[in-house]
Amino acid sequence: MSSTVIRTLAAGVLAAGFAASAHADNIKLMTGPQGGSWYPLGGAIKNIVESNVSGSSVQVLPGAGIANVKAVEAGKADFGFANSVSTVDAINGKAPFTEKAVNVCNVATLYPQYFQIVALKDSGISTPADVKGKALTTQKKGNTGEAITSHLMQAYGMSYDDLSRVSYGSYTDSVNQLKDGNADWFTLGTTVPAGAIMDLASARDITIVPVPDDGLAKMKEINPGYQRIMVPAGSYPGQADAVPTIGYSTHIIARCDLDEQLVYDVLKNLAASVPDLANVAKAVGKADPKSMAVETGVPLHKGATKFYKEKGVL
Repeated sequence: MSSTVIRTLAAGVLAAGFAASAHADNIKLMTGPQGGSWYPLGGAIKNIVESNVSGSSVQVLPGAGIANVKAVEAGKADFGFANSVSTVDAINGKAPFTEKAVNVCNVATLYPQYFQIVALKDSGISTPADVKGKALTTQKKGNTGEAITSHLMQAYGMSYDDLSRVSYGSYTDSVNQLKDGNADWFTLGTTVPAGAIMDLASARDITIVPVPDDGLAKMKEINPGYQRIMVPAGSYPGQADAVPTIGYSTHIIARCDLDEQLVYDVLKNLAASVPDLANVAKAVGKADPKSMAVETGVPLHKGATKFYKEKGVL
């Protein structure tokens, strides 16, 4: 056998081995805190990918919107759930990010997220302007829900210093504090209905606090990605009317330098498995290639671009 043929065969073997290794690597997927929709969605994605992408293994890790963007940018995660408003802040290098993210790409928009403000009915809180001097429980720093809460305070001319107490923890911790009367109001960003709020409503009378138009306008000055969204009437016990609040989108991000074919294969199988994802988070049920390809202000990954072009939606 000639040396040229040997070199050609060797190159082919190496190329095949490299292509296989792209899928054989352990995929790190950052999700969200337990009690929200991201963590169980991560489990569903793990099952879909491992069942359909040859040689793949997915490690599901807890996280939060802002923390996930930072992890992907730093190369500590391959994929992650994120919120459009905070990812755009990362791309532009705006607080809470200290520099522009250059290795974060969009893969797919999944569903709208609702920033929800919940108060005990006897707390005296009926608008965000009423929270001064009250006890707040929210998510840990690095979670988009906490960042939006900080913006809300700013929009109403306040800061956390104007509150009697601020606690940062899990949804479960927050619900327990409200049940025990150790907090007056609770903020979180997730789908509707939120399991944590349903849990709280089973024990205490609650109010879903609206964010009126003037509050939205002030928040859009802080981040133009905030949008009007309505918590549908009857989403929670005792909620007779639709409640206006702040909306944004949940999307999947990936390292821009992640293997193009791997991202394509993952996205292709997720798009084909929307009903399975909807069994975990009902809001995903409306997703299709066209809605998944919606512009977010975050550059698309090459693997996602390939998929959406094939579907004729880009």
